[in-house]
Amino acid sequence: MLRMKAIVRKADRSDLDDLAVMFDQYRQFYEQPADAERARSYLVARMTQGESVLLIARDESGMALGFCQLYPSYCSVATAAIWVLYDLFVTENARRHGVAGALMELAEDLARKSGAARLDLSTARSNAKAQALYESRGWVRDEVFLVYSLSF
Repeated sequence: MLRMKAIVRKADRSDLDDLAVMFDQYRQFYEQPADAERARSYLVARMTQGESVLLIARDESGMALGFCQLYPSYCSVATAAIWVLYDLFVTENARRHGVAGALMELAEDLARKSGAARLDLSTARSNAKAQALYESRGWVRDEVFLVYSLSF
């Protein structure tokens, strides 16, 4: 696999235009209708309210390659802070070049340095490529708990 030189860092408001485009593409991957304004508004709200940590990967010329969004949370059983890696997306031309791994590496490092007990994520059962990446990085699939949702 060819490696692409990815510069990964915490995103800021100057990254918003590129983040919004990629976030809209990410939502479309999960079968949501294209809605660039909704994607942008959502990210602005998370940034403004300090509710998530956004990471961005760019190439050496500054082109956006991917992003990751993390949410701080807590685990009552562990009585500790945890982080949730909720969104991970790499542009089509940058896939299979190590960009997702670089984003995950920074996410893991930030969570570890914050004192979090763990970092959680979920993915579609059909997303075998993502599962292979997670497992190659030492992530372990939960075989004990089932996840339920209630939609409104």
